[in-house]
Amino acid sequence: QVQLVESGGGLVQPGGSLNLSCTISGTLHSMYSLSWYRQTPGEQRELSDMVAVIWNAGRTNYRDSVGGRFTIARDNVKNILHLHMNNLKPEDSAVYYCAKSNGIPWEYDYWGQGTQVTVSS
Repeated sequence: QVQLVESGGGLVQPGGSLNLSCTISGTLHSMYSLSWYRQTPGEQRELSDMVAVIWNAGRTNYRDSVGGRFTIARDNVKNILHLHMNNLKPEDSAVYYCAKSNGIPWEYDYWGQGTQVTVSS
């Protein structure tokens, strides 16, 4: 059984920074990607809500609105996924989830419980 636990969310002013972490435990296969998604209240989480993904080989992709502001990174020794968020904007406010793929792109077998990020003055 695999567990993903996010941490690091909170309240920050516009222009501020936050660092999210996702600690992964359990038996892991060697080939998988890790992603961050976000979900706003009242909306269903969809693939289009992807914030950032880091593939097994280390390549990264970001949604257009966060490119240049967010950085995804994975520590394969400690099994921790990070999301460094800079220059935060009110529209970044959401519950952020980490997700592990099952080895097939854009298919996920495990999700974390989410951490709230609120950007407000």
